[in-house]
Amino acid sequence: MALNKELLDILACPKSKDPVRLTPRGDGLYCDACKLVYPIRDDIPIMLVEEAVPADEWPGGVGEPVVAGK
Repeated sequence: MALNKELLDILACPKSKDPVRLTPRGDGLYCDACKLVYPIRDDIPIMLVEEAVPADEWPGGVGEPVVAGK
């Protein structure tokens, strides 16, 4: 089971309070402001700063933001 859109719409980075987006592999939530990825384990987002991984160390990368209409 993947994260649903409603949940993604309300989740925010606990450090910056900015929105997060799903990584291409669907295994993490990326914050553009902090350049951190919060892991998703067993379909549960781990939204703890202590568990976050720097984006440049995230396996599979964080991908490019999706732009509506493109």
